[in-house]
Amino acid sequence: MKAYHDKEKGFGIIYDDIYLINGARTPFGKLCGTLGGVSPTDLGIYAAKAAMEKSGVKPTDIDQVMLANVGQSSADTYFLPRHISLYSGIPQSIPSIMLQRICGSGFETIVAGAEQISLGKASTALCGGTESMSMSPTASFGNRMGYALGKPGFVDMLWEALNDTAAVPMGCTAENVAKKHNISKEDANVFAKLSVDRAVAAVEKGYFKDEIVAMNSTVFEVEGLKPRKVFLPKGTKDFIKDENIRPSNLEDMAKLPSVFMKDGVQTAANSSGIVDGSSMVVVAHKNFILENNLKPLTKILASATSALDPSVMGLAPVPAIRLILELTGLKISDIGLIEINEAFAAQFIGCERELGLDRNICNVNGGAIAIGHPLAATGGRLSLTISREMNLRKVKYGIASACIGGGQATAILFENVNM
Repeated sequence: MKAYHDKEKGFGIIYDDIYLINGARTPFGKLCGTLGGVSPTDLGIYAAKAAMEKSGVKPTDIDQVMLANVGQSSADTYFLPRHISLYSGIPQSIPSIMLQRICGSGFETIVAGAEQISLGKASTALCGGTESMSMSPTASFGNRMGYALGKPGFVDMLWEALNDTAAVPMGCTAENVAKKHNISKEDANVFAKLSVDRAVAAVEKGYFKDEIVAMNSTVFEVEGLKPRKVFLPKGTKDFIKDENIRPSNLEDMAKLPSVFMKDGVQTAANSSGIVDGSSMVVVAHKNFILENNLKPLTKILASATSALDPSVMGLAPVPAIRLILELTGLKISDIGLIEINEAFAAQFIGCERELGLDRNICNVNGGAIAIGHPLAATGGRLSLTISREMNLRKVKYGIASACIGGGQATAILFENVNM
């Protein structure tokens, strides 16, 4: 392991012998859709159990549990990582922790898991995130002290998640990127349509079935613990559909009004979908993989995290990806696949232009505009999706990244070890 930090460029690590074995995720349910009544903890249990099974790893093999959740949206989310761990069958003696770097939280769990393994504090780690945006509460801060007359003071925490009070709301940062790079509404819609078309095509060929766990109403039972009963809407059976994915066309997109700024480029159709879901992966050291005769998807070569002006938050993947290339001596032309989270169409296009990316190798199965962006779950989904696609396409290197509220980004470099 070789670490690096620079106050201007960011910080990063090159790892030795750390691998992403495999993983799984829930379907991503649309806002107030099929998963609208499922707590983030329960979403995480579904994904965690499936990720271990998919990886060929027993719960008793897990040494550390690194999980993420951004919006506390059920009463037991204070205990979320521990409850997911316990109800997934991981032994009581294994500690768990919750990490939060907003939209990069899923990536952060993988980075932290890789670091813990590199330090010799584990051989394996369950990493990932979970988010119920439908259950995001309406909150009254300070209600314990009472209210001023006529001012009960409630806020919608889902809306607040989109509002950086230190700078400008998230959507306005995308509009700032659009102005900086002269990105038109038509440019944004064309990219959004591409994302949708690719996701629809991926669904039609069954691509996501290999990473999504089918969900049914169930009871999670572990000896010594109270059962957790999970109910999906009546009649739901083997729910496996990403509900936000649906065909669209440029004519209908063009009719939608700007959401964040008068005459802006961002609309509901070219911004990331608000969805519920969870994604998990298993990260392990080479020795564990050899001892257990496992076949990992990818090697985790390096990671980098950078930050910039919050008003152009969406451009933060640019310095993070540049740093990871600098650390490893690779060029952007060496990278065969790239996943950059589509928080907003203008944000992706800005990164694309600054990095000189080939759109043909970016988000090839669609992105968050089509699939949705369940905050803490996104990093795990991107890491799993790109690792799977690298194997299918016989691509050696891939980078997954996401911009992060407040003007940050994390990037992870993966290597295909099955070529």
